[in-house]
Amino acid sequence: MAKNGNNTERKAMRAQRRAEERAEQQARAAQAAKERKQQTIIGTIVIVLVLALLVVAGVAVYQHTRPSATSSQSASNKQAAYEQLQNASPKPKHADELGGILISKDGYNKKVADAPTIGIYMDFMCPGCGNLNRNLEGDLAKMVEAGQINLDLHFMSFMDRFSTDEYSSRAANMALYLSDHTDDPQQLLSVVRALYSKDFQPEEGPGYKSVSNEQLVKQVESAGIDPALAEASVQRNYDSYLSAINTYTPMREELWNVSGSLKGSMTTPTVTINGHFWDMNSATATTPSMVDAFVQAIGLPKDEIGVAGDMPSIGAQGKPVTASSQNSDASPSASESSK
Repeated sequence: MAKNGNNTERKAMRAQRRAEERAEQQARAAQAAKERKQQTIIGTIVIVLVLALLVVAGVAVYQHTRPSATSSQSASNKQAAYEQLQNASPKPKHADELGGILISKDGYNKKVADAPTIGIYMDFMCPGCGNLNRNLEGDLAKMVEAGQINLDLHFMSFMDRFSTDEYSSRAANMALYLSDHTDDPQQLLSVVRALYSKDFQPEEGPGYKSVSNEQLVKQVESAGIDPALAEASVQRNYDSYLSAINTYTPMREELWNVSGSLKGSMTTPTVTINGHFWDMNSATATTPSMVDAFVQAIGLPKDEIGVAGDMPSIGAQGKPVTASSQNSDASPSASESSK
């Protein structure tokens, strides 16, 4: 009887251990499920927040990067790239030493002395560049005509790899050719606007549909360009020049992003104000629109856009105005607030 009793006790103990093990396994499974659920919730929140930030930032969704200069790239490499740009031939007659084509109310390469200079670095394939142009171009043209700003246009073509027929190079060549053969800079702005038209600018990458030279010519003609001149502009005279631009421009540290995941690299679109990088993604995150962000940055009331004689407060030397600098200027100093 004692033996049977011992067997019964051992069976009971084994059954208890198995029950405890099952309970422990169930607890671990429940904890794992809870953690997976938490991770899913957290992941969803992160995705929603990221998408919200990208929507607010606007053009940040569409930025495209080219490899920037790294610490291993020596000053001699940058100097060599600069010299290659200076020696490129043929070179657009209005281009400066950095590859910009400056326009103002007075024509090409004639700065309005007390007006800020706005640099825009673009590629005609870049969706973000198209978005920027469609948001700002009309007001930029008004400000140029009123003598409120100088506009420094930098055409690039590094996004050929996102098309099947070197679209970026062909479009940039046309813009450069037309800058050489049109006396009125506003005509060049009209061409840029036409190439960035939402119903014309092609989709990049897998969705790209080939754009013929004939289509480009017709689009340029729609901007008011003489048909014979539009036809002549499809010549690719500036391929070597654009190649030099694509090599040198991303090495310029002053054009590198200062915030976000692309910090330390040059992207398109890039905007400078009096040579200073404008962090448009941060600026547009705190303003109702791209136009509001831009006029805030140059210190011009929105209702004074295109009004001759009303000049941006930053002048020809000032840095872009930011929301934080405005708040700082508006806040009383410690000594003033204690009075």
